[in-house]
Amino acid sequence: MKLAVVGGGSTYTPELIDGFARLRDELDLSEITLVDPDENRLGLVGGMATRMLARAGHPAKLTTTTKVEEGVAGAGAVLLQLRVGGQAARNVDETLPLECGCVGQETTGAGGLAKALRTVPVVLDIAEKVRTHAPGAWIVDFTNPVGIVTKALLDEGHRAIGLCNVAIGFQRRFAAGLGVSPDRISLGHVGLNHLTWERAVYLDGEDILPRILADHGEEIAESVGLPVGLLRHLGVIPSYYLRYYYEHDLVVEEQKVSPSRAAEVAAMESKLLEMYADPSVDTKPELLEQRGGAFYSEAAVALIASLVNDRGDVQIVNARNNGTLPFLDDDAVIEVPATVGTGGATPLPVDPVEPLYRGLIAHVSAYETLALDAALRGGEDRVKDALLAHPLIGQASLSGDLAQRLIEANRAYLPWAVSL
Repeated sequence: MKLAVVGGGSTYTPELIDGFARLRDELDLSEITLVDPDENRLGLVGGMATRMLARAGHPAKLTTTTKVEEGVAGAGAVLLQLRVGGQAARNVDETLPLECGCVGQETTGAGGLAKALRTVPVVLDIAEKVRTHAPGAWIVDFTNPVGIVTKALLDEGHRAIGLCNVAIGFQRRFAAGLGVSPDRISLGHVGLNHLTWERAVYLDGEDILPRILADHGEEIAESVGLPVGLLRHLGVIPSYYLRYYYEHDLVVEEQKVSPSRAAEVAAMESKLLEMYADPSVDTKPELLEQRGGAFYSEAAVALIASLVNDRGDVQIVNARNNGTLPFLDDDAVIEVPATVGTGGATPLPVDPVEPLYRGLIAHVSAYETLALDAALRGGEDRVKDALLAHPLIGQASLSGDLAQRLIEANRAYLPWAVSL
C-alpha cells in the first residue's frame, strides 16, 4: 500500500518513519510519499527518512513531492500533519492572547481558533484532491485543532478519522509504571480532542485508577500540571490541556514571563534540520523526543492498519458522536474508544458523564461548531461569536478585541479578510 504524508517536511516525520520501520509487520507499505511545499525541508527530511528505511531494511520506496495531487495519487491512506503558517504563526497564537489576559496556546482558546481559521480551508482543499486522485483512501488527521478539522472533513463527506497522542501517551505511561505490556492496559477515556479525562484505567479488565492515584498521584499531577489534591478529589486523570481551564490565571502569569513553546520548537527544528542534513545520520536523534508527539507513530500505524485490514480492534480516536454522548449533537466529533475497521470507527458505549465534565464538554463542543462556521464562511462577527462562546474567553468586549487582533494577525491566510 502507498501512504502519503501531507506535511512530510515536518522535523517530526522521522519519528513517524521510525514507527513504520519498527512496526513493519503491522502495515504492508510499498511506498511512502512525503508531500510538502517547502522543497528545502522536504529534501532534508526525505533524505533522512530514506536512510532510516534503508538501515531498518524496510522495503518501502520513499518519494517526495511538492504537489499534493501527485503525492496522494493511488494512496490507500493519507496522513495530514500540516501547520499553516509554520512556527511563526504558532508564535502569534501563543503570544497575542496574552495581551488580552487570555491563555496563549495553539489548539485551545483564541490561539486554537486562529489556527482553525488558517487550517480548515487548506485541509478541505487537500481532501478534495484526495477524493479525486485517491478515491477510497482514508484520511487520518493529526493536524490541530483535530476535533474541528476532523468535523470539517466529515461534514464534507470525506473518509476521515482524527488522531491524537494523548491517550496512547497515558496508556504507555501507566503500562511502564506497572511493568506490564501496553496491550494489557485500556482506558476509560472521554471528552473532546484536547479536553479529555481518564475515568478508569483497566489492567486486564480491572479498574486500577484508584490505586494509580494513590501510588503515583504526585508524579501524574506534575506531568499534567495540576495539584495532586485536585486529581484525588476528582478521582480522574485530566489531560494536560485541562490545566488551561482549571488553572487559567496561573498559566497566563507563567506564560507572560516564559518563552513561547513555538520559540522553543523553532530552535529545536533548526538543530534537527542540521542533523538531517548529515548523510551519516540514519537513526532518530534523541533531540526529537523533546519535539512532542510521543507515541504518535505507533498510534498512526495501529489506526491505519485497522482501517485497511479490518482488524476490528479498539482504539481511541476522534469520530462522530452519533448518540454516544447524548448531551451533544449527533454530528459532533468526540474522542473516545471506538472499534476500528474498514468501515471506519464506531464509538463504544460510554458510561453517563458526570455534570462537572459534561458541562465543559458541551460548552467547548458548541464553540467548535461556531469556530468551524467562522473558518468556512469568515467574517468578524462569526469570529467574535466563536470567541464569545469559548469558556476561556466568554466576555463581549474581550471577544470583540480579540477578534480584531486575530484577523489582523492572520490576514495573509484569510482570503475573506482582505476587504475588511
